[in-house]
Amino acid sequence: MGGYSKYSDEELVALLKKNDHAAFTEIYDRYSPSLLAQVNYMLRDEDVAKDLIQELFFTIWIKADHIRNDARLGGYLYIAAQNQVLKYIQRSKFQNDYLQSLARFSTELHNNTAEAIDEKELRKLIEHYVSELPDKTRKIFELSRQSNLSCREIAEEMGIAEQTVKNQLSIALKILKDKMAPHASGAVVILALLRRN
Repeated sequence: MGGYSKYSDEELVALLKKNDHAAFTEIYDRYSPSLLAQVNYMLRDEDVAKDLIQELFFTIWIKADHIRNDARLGGYLYIAAQNQVLKYIQRSKFQNDYLQSLARFSTELHNNTAEAIDEKELRKLIEHYVSELPDKTRKIFELSRQSNLSCREIAEEMGIAEQTVKNQLSIALKILKDKMAPHASGAVVILALLRRN
């Protein structure tokens, strides 16, 4: 992997678009320390900053094709990190509790009772997509849904901030909702995701 450190940003982006893991690792190693410092400086919360950087690079990996070939990678990542911070602030400001979401989508579900769905199949799909979540996000989601732990209990068990747990649950729900969208309506999916086993 030593050879990758000699590659230019443009070469690394071209390799990243070909799903080259080593190129991704080099980009991460090259830029994550300064991005983490920047986000931590903006939020004054290292745990949240680490989560946002993890989320940013997860997105970079999945959406590598969206990076323009002529883009300056450092500037692109800097702006993307700023956007992550703004989204986080917006989420924190307007997100009160998951029960509100559950109530809202439950109502929507009752308004669409004509829609039939095989819940067993839905659960199998959800389990499959849960297994594909990033390790930390998956563990938090499973502790919440399968072990019925509260955000506070999960935070204590994992030694992280309660807000970090809430953020990771938001990320998990968004990823799962997006992946499940082709299989069922938003109401049915969200209700299934939020329902504890």
